[in-house]
Amino acid sequence: MGAVVGTLTMQTKQRRPSRDKTDDELEMTTVCHRPEGLDQLEAQTNFTKQELQILYRGFKNECPSGVVNEETFKHIYAQFFPHGDASMYAHYLFNAFDTTNNGSIKFKDFVTGLSILLRGTLREKLEWTFHLYDINRDGYINREEMTEIVRAIYDMMGKYTYPALKGDVPQQHVDAFFQKMDKNKDGVVTLEEFVIACQEDETMMRSMQLFENVM
Repeated sequence: MGAVVGTLTMQTKQRRPSRDKTDDELEMTTVCHRPEGLDQLEAQTNFTKQELQILYRGFKNECPSGVVNEETFKHIYAQFFPHGDASMYAHYLFNAFDTTNNGSIKFKDFVTGLSILLRGTLREKLEWTFHLYDINRDGYINREEMTEIVRAIYDMMGKYTYPALKGDVPQQHVDAFFQKMDKNKDGVVTLEEFVIACQEDETMMRSMQLFENVM
């Protein structure tokens, strides 16, 4: 997700001259979908009001309507992975941000998720990552779900995947994760199993942080 944030903030710096507070507050009310007020978002996230203003300008440049649909999100994400296919991973990431499951991401959805990923506690980051892997949102991660996410990450990285990807590598990673996470061997991983395994195993934590970095 750092890639998406990068393009939003960079476009803001390139396109917008300096503005005063009145202009910023006025802009927050001129899109088709009005986001939450800056004061409210500042209270709900770990961003300052100035940071929210910068993020919002970039968000509006990409999405003048005030909301992002999945196709736009995929288009933005694909720009940063030209040597691979980012479409499936962007699909899963979009669904993780679309907490209301209505097919769109509002500015509030975007900055709330971003706040967790960039400045949340370790527990909050792990919970967010768990929900990314929990594709069907039933409160568990099964092998099929984890395999889909891991394979989508490898597809996105393309030929720059290191070490060079062989057909069974994603499944090997999933098998290793499940061996450590699925403590009671019931075939699924709960949130607590996921969090505990990541906190107890530094290798596991580094692996999950690697996957998180492509967000």
